[in-house]
Amino acid sequence: MMDSGAGTAATTPNTDGVPSGGALHSTDTPAAAVQRWAFVVSQRYQHLLDKSTPFLLYRWIVFCVIAIIYTARVFFLQGFYVVSYALGIYILNLLIGFLSPQVDPEFQDLSDGPTLPSRSSDEFRPFVRRLPEFKFWYSISKAFCIAFVLTFFSAFDVPVFWPILLFYWLILFTLTMKKQILHMVKYKYVPFSFGKQRYDGKRANSTETSSLLPRD
Repeated sequence: MMDSGAGTAATTPNTDGVPSGGALHSTDTPAAAVQRWAFVVSQRYQHLLDKSTPFLLYRWIVFCVIAIIYTARVFFLQGFYVVSYALGIYILNLLIGFLSPQVDPEFQDLSDGPTLPSRSSDEFRPFVRRLPEFKFWYSISKAFCIAFVLTFFSAFDVPVFWPILLFYWLILFTLTMKKQILHMVKYKYVPFSFGKQRYDGKRANSTETSSLLPRD
């Protein structure tokens, strides 16, 4: 015979006052649930960005694919030239930050801080950009994605004579890059590290070893 007290104990509710894990989620407001979900998504997104940092070539290949897709869509739609013009102005602004040093020598005396090597015997110092390469890639890729999304809304397809916008952008690009190149020549810096002399520890060790050898 079954004990009647066992069935009663099985159906007795929890009176400890501690809600279970499901009860916690059931009492959350919709705003709190959305906020928690957004936080988890942002964490995973940032984790993917951090993992993609060392893969420079693959990141720029992905950017080229995005840029080709956007260009093809604008070409076949024959519209959204104002969006493309705004995108071009934003890219030009990013490019200037990418080519500019973090500390502008025009406004700060470089003799008070670290300077770029001026002789071939100087130790190699990498060029520190005002806009780092990863942020430049991320910003320009995000800009193309936003511009691509805008092409699905007819409100942004403003009728305009696109050759005028293209001509004006080319003039603006030429003047801006001319000013940037003159700035590089004036203060003698190159925004790239290719071809610069690098400090070789093995070479230095071999030089020091040879200097310690007895001479005839």
